[in-house]
Amino acid sequence: MPLGVYISVPFCRTKCSYCNFASDVFSRAVFERYVDRVCADIESSRQVAAEMGGEIERAVDSIYLGGGTPTVLEVAQLERIFSTVRRQFAVSLDAEVTVECAPGTLTSAMLESLLRCGVNRVSLGVQSFVDQEAAAVGRLHKRAIVLEDISRLRAAGITNINIDLIAGLPHQTAESWQFSLAETIATGAGHVSVYMLEVDEDSRLGRELLAGGTRYHAHFVPEEEAMADFYLAAGERLSSDGIAQYEISNFARPGFESRHNLKYWTRLPYFGFGVDAHSMLASAAPDIDAVRFAPGDTLEQYMSGTSLQRTVVSRQAALEESFFLGLRLTRGVSVNELAVEFGDEAVANARAAVAELIDVGLMEQRGDHVCLTSRGRLLSNEVFERFILVDEVAR
Repeated sequence: MPLGVYISVPFCRTKCSYCNFASDVFSRAVFERYVDRVCADIESSRQVAAEMGGEIERAVDSIYLGGGTPTVLEVAQLERIFSTVRRQFAVSLDAEVTVECAPGTLTSAMLESLLRCGVNRVSLGVQSFVDQEAAAVGRLHKRAIVLEDISRLRAAGITNINIDLIAGLPHQTAESWQFSLAETIATGAGHVSVYMLEVDEDSRLGRELLAGGTRYHAHFVPEEEAMADFYLAAGERLSSDGIAQYEISNFARPGFESRHNLKYWTRLPYFGFGVDAHSMLASAAPDIDAVRFAPGDTLEQYMSGTSLQRTVVSRQAALEESFFLGLRLTRGVSVNELAVEFGDEAVANARAAVAELIDVGLMEQRGDHVCLTSRGRLLSNEVFERFILVDEVAR
């Protein structure tokens, strides 16, 4: 089974107030040392896989550089990462190669570099086409810059473009949200990701909201019910234009679904490199389904060489993952297929949970598959908890 390769680049021009990722603003002096470390990890990937007890494929059909903002790297640094990947793995000619890009960081030199590296898909962190909303959370671009970047990407031959949007930004209204959706559709982008604003202590805006404060425009954040309405409106508006929802947060025109991200939701193998980059490989041991492992979630931990955190995924845990990851997809999961793979007895409790969730309107039956309803997608975490039993062992 071909491998997916993920590379984390945790550097940004500015830290957005809503961001809860392992990324931040660092001196450019750090970039070269970080790239050195990532390339060294890529070169030792086979040894690491063996130490973790996983099986690693040489064939790769998806590469994804995320972050952070990979396009803040120097051109030579970006190209060194790609050349190291291609030396260590057999990247297929039709591989999906994605780089995340903050609008305004796509210089002519960087665009030329992306083409040399074989990049054929770019994910733009737009978040909003309303300049006031983007500025309120620390985004440095304006609508005009986004449209210019998209035009330049297309002119260069990169037509597989994703646009990220966030429902629930400060100052956002039903009208302004519809404007962002209309602008997104007008770009002709093949893929759109829609996320609801996460309110937690891992971001400055989240902490301020929880504290009831007013910094970071927190008092202008829409109510939770409004955010849910925005999310549902996005599904309706995008679908009406042929951009169908295929996962809780992801919408695509036919043929533009993210091949790399589908690996996560369908439990196909992937290897992550860099800060907080997670990996999942099939287990080399016959009695274990898979192994998951990840380095530290801060730049300091990663650069200091802290040990990888390893999790053994048992057959029971693999079944649970098949449900709560597979149910993220609009097509849902086939309980009968899982029964064939894991056994009728193993899925008995899951069948009971499915029946209850259908009764309360959070799931529905579509032929051989069960999937989330619109309400179920809004309450997905509560649904997923019904399929989780503590059966993973960290070693």
